[in-house]
Amino acid sequence: MKTIYHKSDSRGFANHGWLKSYHTFSFASYFNPERMGFGTLRVINDDTVAPKMGFGTHPHNNMEIITVPLSGALRHKDSMGNEFVIKKGEVQAMSAGTGITHSEFNASDSEEVSLLQIWVKTREKDIEPNYSQKQFDLAKRKNSLQLIVSPDGREGSTLIHQDAYFSLCDLDKGKNIAYTKKKKDNILYLFVIEGKLKVSDKELSSRDGLGITEFDSLEISAQMNSEILLMEVPR
Repeated sequence: MKTIYHKSDSRGFANHGWLKSYHTFSFASYFNPERMGFGTLRVINDDTVAPKMGFGTHPHNNMEIITVPLSGALRHKDSMGNEFVIKKGEVQAMSAGTGITHSEFNASDSEEVSLLQIWVKTREKDIEPNYSQKQFDLAKRKNSLQLIVSPDGREGSTLIHQDAYFSLCDLDKGKNIAYTKKKKDNILYLFVIEGKLKVSDKELSSRDGLGITEFDSLEISAQMNSEILLMEVPR
């Protein structure tokens, strides 16, 4: 098993006052030539947005954009006519395709909103833009892998135009779980949202990341209660 280990404190960081953002890979003013992505996984931004604040209307194209709220509520509005508030337990996937504009604001006047926003390179350029949002049962990811993103919407997952599979798991201390690759030539990036894990001989803590390039299946052991995001993407 070949791995690339990213400690949480090795990420890029930007503090805009209203926004605190950690970048696993190069983004905006953070540039690291050794951190330009992992296969088709291009961006993992770990954002905290102050009450009433957010990102004004801005454009995207030819990118798959996945948003996973961790706490609080995020208000989304886009040029496709979608306007929703998303919270923990929900996942949003947007195929920007030929081009969209959208805005994202903290829906609360008093509480921060925390989220992961992830960009994946699209399988095909200039497709028709698409929006997918789903509510997931948190109980079903307890010591189990819950599929939240896929290329075909299987198991009630959100849909993107790439052969990528994202899963969430809440793993109790002392529990193990096995992950088996869904597509032969894919690679896997594991991101620890909270907790402490062991994967093979690697120990990971909150906000650490581990890229795994050569494997068929792997076992994850929780050394404390942990929340994990697994992102399987084409290499």
